[in-house]
Amino acid sequence: MRLRQYIERTAARLEQAGVHCGHGTSNFHDEAIHLLFGALGLDYARSVDEHDRALSGPERARIESLVRKRIDERVPVAYLLGVAWFAGHEFLCDRRALVPRSPIGELIGNRFEPLLPEAPGTILDLCCGGGCIGIACALQFPAATVELADLSQGALDLAQENISLHRLAARVTTRRSDLCAGLQGPYDLIVANPPYVSRQEIDTLPREYRHEPTLGLDGGGADGLELVARLLGQAASRLSERGLLILESGHSAVALQERFPAIPFLWLEFEHGGSGICALNREQLQKLASSGLRYGGPFP
Repeated sequence: MRLRQYIERTAARLEQAGVHCGHGTSNFHDEAIHLLFGALGLDYARSVDEHDRALSGPERARIESLVRKRIDERVPVAYLLGVAWFAGHEFLCDRRALVPRSPIGELIGNRFEPLLPEAPGTILDLCCGGGCIGIACALQFPAATVELADLSQGALDLAQENISLHRLAARVTTRRSDLCAGLQGPYDLIVANPPYVSRQEIDTLPREYRHEPTLGLDGGGADGLELVARLLGQAASRLSERGLLILESGHSAVALQERFPAIPFLWLEFEHGGSGICALNREQLQKLASSGLRYGGPFP
């Protein structure tokens, strides 16, 4: 059987089984390509050349084992392979952190233009997980120093492995912190993808998400936005004068806007799909923090 045929067959099996495509792919065909190319160690950039490749018996056996786990146990492909791609770069990926899938990758590829007037010298990847966002920023801005911060020591250990993978130890460091509490700054750019899902929503997510750490999903409170609210109250004091906060709140963006109707969120649009990401500068965040906008009370 040729690889092309196996991809089509696998896509059909995934669709029939009703797996959820939400960890870097949006359809069964792409999911099958991701799984099979990763399993075979093939270069995605040469996918057209590889489609007529014949598969050996051992290769088919390895693929079949992974497909069964994908279907029966609903394990995300990135966890099955131990690697994930983000912003054009490969990263180590396992259950210590969420599978990277943020549309922030598109912003990094565009160097955050036109949001940033000049290249940032200091960058913070807050709630960094495996460090993919911050490391991708470091690769895009070779003169910048980058901090990766997270509350989970397991996630920071994975982030450190990714720093080593990309040989960035001279410019990228990790720090354990509860949001901004253990951080000094100032940073020219804070990129934050904090947990923003409510506990009730987590219980209704597809099985694939149950393989991910709950700490990376549960944003606290009835609407899942408690951590986001805390972050909005802290960020201004960690930004430089020209600093910018890029904040992801995903599908909770509508609830965030309703919770803070006076905040001039700049919601960003993406060419390759994705939503729920906003930009706020230091002045806007200072006004927010001083106004005490949190259901009429101060920020925690």
